[in-house]
Amino acid sequence: MTISPLQPKIDTSHVDIESLAGNQSLSQDQKIAEASKQFEAILLRQFLSESQKPMVQGELEDDSTTSSIYQDMISNQLSESLSSGNGIGLAKMFEHQLTPRHSTISPPVSKP
Repeated sequence: MTISPLQPKIDTSHVDIESLAGNQSLSQDQKIAEASKQFEAILLRQFLSESQKPMVQGELEDDSTTSSIYQDMISNQLSESLSSGNGIGLAKMFEHQLTPRHSTISPPVSKP
């Protein structure tokens, strides 16, 4: 009787996107899930940074480099917080679309 070893649960949140595809310790489903979460975070970061830009530039606006850096830091942290856990649903949708599924449609039966 052969018992397969237990696969340890790997925390994929610390795997950077560049090394995700080549990581041998992750299953295909884990890679897809983490790539989906990271893509959701990227989209959220873009949405948040665009939403913080003023529509009309005023005299009282702080247009300094320091202000821009802090706004980017806020957008990054907020997007990471939103996408961790269940996120806003985009990651699950991406994961569902990227996960290969076996077709449930049976081939036509030829009649004699």
